[in-house]
Amino acid sequence: MNRITTTHRFCTGLLLAVYLLLSAPASAQEKVIRFPFYDFDSWIVRDIKESGIIGGNQKRLYEIGEKDTLVGFIPYVPAPNAVWATSNVLAKVSGVVKGSCSVFPERRGNGYCVRMETVLEKVVVLGMINLKVIATGSIFLGRLNEPVRDTKNPQAKLMQGIPFTKRPKAIRFDYKTKTGGKRQKASGLGSPSDVEGRNVSEVSLLLQKRWEDSKGNIYAKRVGTSWTSFDKDQKEWVNKFTAPIHYGDITKEPYFKPYMGLVQGDEVYYTRNSKGETTPIQEIGWAEAGEKPTHIILRCSSGNGGAYIGAIGDILWIDNIELVE
Repeated sequence: MNRITTTHRFCTGLLLAVYLLLSAPASAQEKVIRFPFYDFDSWIVRDIKESGIIGGNQKRLYEIGEKDTLVGFIPYVPAPNAVWATSNVLAKVSGVVKGSCSVFPERRGNGYCVRMETVLEKVVVLGMINLKVIATGSIFLGRLNEPVRDTKNPQAKLMQGIPFTKRPKAIRFDYKTKTGGKRQKASGLGSPSDVEGRNVSEVSLLLQKRWEDSKGNIYAKRVGTSWTSFDKDQKEWVNKFTAPIHYGDITKEPYFKPYMGLVQGDEVYYTRNSKGETTPIQEIGWAEAGEKPTHIILRCSSGNGGAYIGAIGDILWIDNIELVE
């Protein structure tokens, strides 16, 4: 990897290139859709020196994209073909630089997979103030706004989803997981506190039809839904696990669970509108079963508890994500 001190510029003129999909025949009967870096064999390494007031440690973060090395305080701006974002984050709060890493490349055969781990980040200020924050390992289609300046409204830092107009019938991937740990919450001072319930790891896919009004508000109807939760350990790789994508209003179907419903309230997802403003995506209803989407939200996570909640040490490994047409 080459050592460089500048980051990629995000070229709005090449936005369409960000969302190019690679469709390839998997057999005589089916086609698959593969996003760039679907096999997680290519990674960007980021070497960051944290502020002296919190110890001045070297922190290594990772992003999914063309192989590269970024050194120093360089907020990550994805290249046009880098469609995956991670929960790894470079923060600068009140002038203090801190890195958090919960997503890692891990060797698998001749290549790599992605390992998402729930970790406890610790920040000791001047050896006296001890902050603890739980970070759940996640990857998603979209981007993260860096540097993070505060801990308010974590969802608003994540720009969820990319343009997508196809209607695949399923999502397919390889996975294994260590899950089911006792959930805790840690968002600052004090030790982690227990939260009711056991952790589960998740892979969720939402297809939306979005539009923007004259004031820049973003609305959406849900076109398709696939939501898989893993509540038990799976120590060996399960290859080509396939989950169906359901279209239209699924609330009356026997497989429907409340967490599959419209994303609203505190958990609402965010994006950027045509003015470049960070805006909530207001899911206001279910689309007709035959509707075509405009966007896809795809997220994999080692936990399901929301911001600052998770089971420390739980892990989800994912490889070779593709959509089946």
